[in-house]
Amino acid sequence: MITLKNKKGLGRGLSSLIGEGKVSSNAKASISDLQRNKYQPRKKFDEESLIELTNSIRSRGIIQPIIVRDTEGSAKYEIIAGERRWLAAQKAGLHEVPIVVIEADDKKALEFGIVENVQRHDLNAIEEAEGYKRLIDEFSYDQDQVAKFIGKSRSHIANSLRLLTLPDDVIGFVKDNKISAGHAKILVGLDNSLSIAKKIVLKKLSVRQTENLVRVYKTPVKKLSNNKDPNIKYLEQDLMEKIGMNIEIKNRRNNKGSITFNYNELEQLNRIIELIKNNY
Repeated sequence: MITLKNKKGLGRGLSSLIGEGKVSSNAKASISDLQRNKYQPRKKFDEESLIELTNSIRSRGIIQPIIVRDTEGSAKYEIIAGERRWLAAQKAGLHEVPIVVIEADDKKALEFGIVENVQRHDLNAIEEAEGYKRLIDEFSYDQDQVAKFIGKSRSHIANSLRLLTLPDDVIGFVKDNKISAGHAKILVGLDNSLSIAKKIVLKKLSVRQTENLVRVYKTPVKKLSNNKDPNIKYLEQDLMEKIGMNIEIKNRRNNKGSITFNYNELEQLNRIIELIKNNY
């Protein structure tokens, strides 16, 4: 007997969704009889993780069946949940896989895809947001309904959807894991989000460093003298981006002067102190 447990914290698990759709059969099918789900929210599969699953399937077989529905396409079945297992089974050289055939419309197919991947934390932040958006755009969900269905707060759904307002290039950075969802959330609504995203990638900035950098950009700075040495201006900008604080360098003709760190909170002051202590 096949059982699919609902994981704690999710609004509706796979077992709940299966319960709503009639199970037509429980059998095995040829690998070639299956095709991917056009509503699969996940676009990329981690290669290392896929290799690990392939090795596991070689030694133990497929423990959890692939959930499918009948299709009118070239294949007999469309995968509702379990595409990763299907791909790994192909790599493992299997010719057949265990399946559960259910009756599911397009809405149910999308629900399955989102629930399975959210349960497993397999989606990147953009794929997750795109899945929520499809529920809203194509199946008339509102944000409250999505939140209840997924088992997340409404603010989580709203913040997730806001990521889709970022420029395409920034969204691409998230999809390619060049910046994290934490970085991306900071960039939402910024006119210079792409410029900052490139700095995050180039300088490998942490989320905290990115917050400080954005705070600096948002903080009004004193108008600098037009006759300040360009090299001094460049140095100020470089230091500002590295430590996330406004910095002013005054260098007189005799090469004496001062450097001023403008901190906005005690944590920034403590970081300056620690840097000095650790290096001098």
